[in-house]
Amino acid sequence: MTNDKKVTILCIDDSEDICFSLKTLFQTQGWVTVTAPGVKEGLAAFQQVHPQLVLIDYHMPGINGLEGVRMLHALSNTLPILVLTIDEDQNVANAFLEAGASDFALKPIKAPDLISRVRLHLRLLEQQQSYIVDKGINRGTLELILGYMRTGDGALTSRAISEGTGLAYQTVSRYLQHMSAQNLVKTESNYGKVGRPIQLYRLIS
Repeated sequence: MTNDKKVTILCIDDSEDICFSLKTLFQTQGWVTVTAPGVKEGLAAFQQVHPQLVLIDYHMPGINGLEGVRMLHALSNTLPILVLTIDEDQNVANAFLEAGASDFALKPIKAPDLISRVRLHLRLLEQQQSYIVDKGINRGTLELILGYMRTGDGALTSRAISEGTGLAYQTVSRYLQHMSAQNLVKTESNYGKVGRPIQLYRLIS
């Protein structure tokens, strides 16, 4: 998979414009793009082309993206699945991650961010680190966050970790919840400004 020309990406979205834009964007990277207007068509395409990564929309008629993620994950528990959504709700994000999603790409799509995120998850897949360690948590992503935090100086915000790793903010927040429950990080609050305190995360050595 080191040769990008061998990469096939499946895009499941009921918007023809979005599918066209993704296909055009991924063409610039030499990636083969297969599109499907819904989950049923996407599952059929998955069985035919065996993609290295799937992009799936959340809000679609018929079977929605969340159920689609569950169905795709049942076919392959190592397949990177990125969810396209305008919804930044953390509870929704957690539901997707627990269903088997790997990360998120917010609409409207920003080409450099999306390409970077796709490359990140293709790299994790190539390193064969995408096996599950807990519901909604996989080893490769966990190690990526831990590695970044080890190089940081002191406590970090989830936004800083998101920017440093290239993962979506919602994904980082879910992993920090897991890391806190496993006593891998401790939470600190910064009351430097008036208003809500900023949550900081520090690795427990």
